[in-house]
Parts: sequence; structure tokens; C-alpha cells
Amino acid sequence: MTESSSGAATGTEAGKAPVPPSSPDDTPAVLSPVLTRRWSAPQSWSISSYRKLDGYTALAQALKTEPGRLTELVKNSGLRGRGGAGFPTGLKWSFLPPSDGGPRFLVINADEGEPGTCKDIPMMLADPHAMIEGCIITCYAIGSTFCAIYIRGEAVQAIRRVARAVQEAKERGFLGRNILGSGFDCEIVVHAGAGAYICGEETALLDSLEGRRGQPRLKPPFPAVAGLYARPTVVNNVETIASVPAIVSGGSDWFRKMGTEKSPGPKIFSLSGHVTRPGQYEAPMGTTLRQLLATAGGMKDGIPLKFFTPGGSSTPIFTPEHLDVPLSFDDVAAAGSMLGTTALMCFNETVSVPWAVWKWLEFYKHESCGKCTPCREGTGWLTQILRRIVTGAGTLADLDTMEDAAGNIIGRSFCALGDAAATPILSSFKYFRGEFEDLVTGRTPPIVRSGDLVGAH
Repeated sequence: MTESSSGAATGTEAGKAPVPPSSPDDTPAVLSPVLTRRWSAPQSWSISSYRKLDGYTALAQALKTEPGRLTELVKNSGLRGRGGAGFPTGLKWSFLPPSDGGPRFLVINADEGEPGTCKDIPMMLADPHAMIEGCIITCYAIGSTFCAIYIRGEAVQAIRRVARAVQEAKERGFLGRNILGSGFDCEIVVHAGAGAYICGEETALLDSLEGRRGQPRLKPPFPAVAGLYARPTVVNNVETIASVPAIVSGGSDWFRKMGTEKSPGPKIFSLSGHVTRPGQYEAPMGTTLRQLLATAGGMKDGIPLKFFTPGGSSTPIFTPEHLDVPLSFDDVAAAGSMLGTTALMCFNETVSVPWAVWKWLEFYKHESCGKCTPCREGTGWLTQILRRIVTGAGTLADLDTMEDAAGNIIGRSFCALGDAAATPILSSFKYFRGEFEDLVTGRTPPIVRSGDLVGAH
């Protein structure tokens, strides 16, 4: 068994705790270390270590290829965005209009702020050059000479490590003018954000990158037409771009051998919560949570699983009946949720669902940018009601009001943050409404004392 750079186990040794409920399919996931294969190497973040493990060989190969063929290669690979939406990457690149002689840009969304998500920052800490090589190849493919990597401001170590990696790449001739004698020029700038969750939304990120307050833009026009500085722009996630060198080296057919037909390739799954060995596990798309839990040693202390998020707190929750749902974009959607960022937060039977939902709503209320009324006002109303419920002061009418308010936020906010705030309420009512009713009727004692909330707003 090996350890990743973040200390998370990435092997297949089973732990002592069983995975509930028991099943013949409780076999460990077949791990597919593609993006994580260098993580356990000595000083894996350095360019010398990266070069020893085939680093920048894909770039040399790409620079000898016609840019349009690279876009077709990524299209044929079926790579879908790893930042949450799952949009086909090659198709997004092809949306750029024909060159008009002006600049076009690549922007990397490294503002990893979704609760439970922990894959991009470990990637930038352990293997930043994979992302940088992917950035250069993508710039070449889309006809750009400038890339901005937007990293969440709190991730200071990741910012420093990526900035150092960019400097190393430039010193070795992989960045700058006339890269590897190809005549292609490319520059990368590392930009630190201010820590706003809303800046994970691509157009809010672009506003922040331009020096304005991070708020979502009205679409259309989409970034592919008018993005950074109103020029054609591709915005991609860290994990998405880091996958590009492997596709160039291995080919689209090799990439499609992993995963499912509509969601091919490997994926980094972030397991957290009541898991024996939480961490990042890279496995083919379509792997189930039951398999990942078996790989991670099962539920901590053997306490059974109660509910989990398949893609972070903004995705509808799942229960143990969904343990065998293949974790791919289409299969998870068919089961009633979203794959999102594959942030698998696992909660055991000791956790109160209303408590977890309240904590999530406090986060979304705090992070709302305030641009639109449904999100700005709605998250405040929902949080107030949840505070009453968890302190034992709620009523049955509060539950109806909360459900109605959440239903009116969904699909009516300016960006997906409003939907993200309403989703935990609606999905928890679907499976655990009884827990909310028990709190407001007194069958269950209050979760927190009202005095404990004073000053915590």
C-alpha cells in the first residue's frame, strides 16, 4: 500500500471496519493512478522528479501536431470537465470563434471551495507540473499565448508551489518564447483569489481576475465568445487540464478503456467524513462508493453509513441504497443527484441530518454574493428557519415554509449558488423529513442551545 502526498491511503488493503450493508460486491475499487501516479515520488512537485517520470514528453509531442488535431483528440477521448458540470472538454475548446488576430486566453479554475472537495489543491501540491504541461498544450491547441491560473487565496502553499513550478518550467525552456524551438510562445500567470466561494463560478472568477468584485455575469455571451477582457476564453478545472498530457501521450482509445462509455477516464474521488482512511482515491469513472469504502477501510469504527454526498454539499444527498450507483455523470444523474466534484462526504448514523443541512446553509448564506434576490434573501430566510428548528423552536409550518422557499430558489437565482443552497433542504426532506418533524414536535431534543448561536451569526 502506498501513501499519497496528503497522507491519504491510495492502496487496496482493507481495514477492520466492514462496509455496511454487507454485500458480495464489497470488493476494493480497482485504482487507476494516472494523475496521482507521481504523488508518492520523492519531491514529486519538482521539475526534476516530473521529468524523470515522463514529464513534458507530451508537450514535445503536441508541439509537432496540428492544433486542430489536438482538439479532436481530446474530443474523441470523451474527457468531461472535472470541476462539477461535466461538460465535454474538447467541445468547449471548439466553441472558440475563428481567430480574428486578437488575443484569446486560457483560465484555470483552481478556486476549490465546494465543501468536501479536496482534489485540486492536493494535485497542485503534489504534482503542479502536470497541470502546467496541460496548460501549455491547451494554449497551443486553442491558439492562446497566455494562461492565468486562479488559485483560492487561502491555499497559500499551493500558490507558492505552483508559482515555483511555473518558474522552473520557464527556466527549462518549457514556457516563454519559442518553446522547445517550435516558434510557439506561452506565458502563465498565477493569480491568488480573495477566498470567495462565488469565484468558483467561471464568470465571477473572470470578473475577479479583471480586478472587479467577483459576481456572476449574464450569459450569453459565454466566455468562449467574450470572456477575460471580453476576448474568447476557455475556462477549465485543474484536474481537467492535468488530464490532457496523459491523453496526448496515451491516445484517446487508451483513455476510453477506463471508466464508462459516456464518462470515460480516471477520476480523483475525495472521501471524507466517517471513513477509516479518508483521502484522495483515483479510480475509473463508474466506480461505486461501496468499492471506494472497501478500499478506504470501510466506515470508521464500524458505525453504518447513514447518508453521503456524491459530489459535495451542493448535490442532492444519497443514502445506503445508493452505494452501488456507478459514480459517473449520467448514472448519478439518473439516480437523482449530480456527480459534481466527486466530493464524497460520508456521514454515519450518529449524525443529525437537520444539523448537517443547517451547517451547509450557514455556509451558503455567508458566501452568497448578493447579486440576485432569490439567493441573497432566500438563504437568509432558510438559515433563520433552520436555526429555529435545531434549537427546538420550530413548527411544522416552518417545514412547509422552508420547502416552499427552497423550491422557489431552485432555477430562479442568477447562478448555481442558489440551487446549491436549496438542494440540501429538498433532498434531505425526500429521505429524512421525519427527523425535522421530530425536532419541531419535541420528540427529539434540540441539537443546540439557542444561547450558543448568539454572536455566531
